[in-house]
Amino acid sequence: MRVNCRYKSVYFFAFILACFFCSPAMAFEKLGPLRKDCQTTCHQAEHILKAKNDKFTQAECKACHTGGKNILSPFSTPNPAGGKNSLLLKSIIQAVPGSPPKEPAPKQKKASSSMAFIPAGEFIMGSNERWDDEAPEHMSSTGAFYIDLNEVTNADYKKFTNSSEKITPHHWPEGNIPKDKENHPVVYVSWFDASEYCAWAGKRLPTEQEWEKAARGEVGLIYPWGNEWSLDKSNNPYKHSTGTEPVGSYPDGRSPYGLYDISGNVWEWVDSYYLPHPGNPVTRAEYGKDKRVLKGGSWFDCLSYGCGLSAPTFNRSFFTPEVKNNSFGFRCAKTKDP
Repeated sequence: MRVNCRYKSVYFFAFILACFFCSPAMAFEKLGPLRKDCQTTCHQAEHILKAKNDKFTQAECKACHTGGKNILSPFSTPNPAGGKNSLLLKSIIQAVPGSPPKEPAPKQKKASSSMAFIPAGEFIMGSNERWDDEAPEHMSSTGAFYIDLNEVTNADYKKFTNSSEKITPHHWPEGNIPKDKENHPVVYVSWFDASEYCAWAGKRLPTEQEWEKAARGEVGLIYPWGNEWSLDKSNNPYKHSTGTEPVGSYPDGRSPYGLYDISGNVWEWVDSYYLPHPGNPVTRAEYGKDKRVLKGGSWFDCLSYGCGLSAPTFNRSFFTPEVKNNSFGFRCAKTKDP
């Protein structure tokens, strides 16, 4: 669990400046924003550190990285200790300069009406602009797969518990779905619960790579809807949310592949251990196969855990797999048949 402090007055602003100039995440900054159409050797994991030290001078590398800092959001700044802090400077909303337009949602091939088809191929994963565990921005790839358009709802999960005789979430009164919450995402589920549900449904949890590709498309969008922060395209804490909302409540916040609530509403368990991205030299004591990754952020303001703005598609959180709370849920995926 990440823990930080709240800073006040002049110490707060001094801290911001110190963070900006001292963060381990700054080690990746000289790469500049990555373009999807680049296929050069400087994007290979073993060359990333050389590139960030300006030792890569080939024209091909310079052409692929647009240079200059890719402004993420006014809400967050790095922490020199490797943790996270959220500044919540709500009065400033800034777009990413030169950001690519949002990809149109492709015509979907679906395993069912409730799943989106994600084609095999490369995509931009991670970010150089924020926390060290999100860096470096790099090219990753997945095979073809399907993923749920929506987070698993209480109504979905009730069918599972009825069929499997599994214990219902502890906050359900007498084992029944809370009133008027049938179409809300199920919460108070552990990674094990989520994995068991997906297996019961003939599916599986997505990997972190699959989840991030489905959330941001191939060109590496910062948010599912584009590169500019919008307060009203997700169920997020910065609009004073007090809990989950029905899935699909924010159609304007869909990802390039048409996924709903991929940012906000509930954090989503994925089938990946909390480990560094390829080419990341920063050591974290938290890394290990005893923890699982969660993606997507939620309605809950987790500032006290040091998680920062949870809306970006590359944001990562982690907990041991038995943890349950009122902001953890999931969606399922399915491998495309050969």
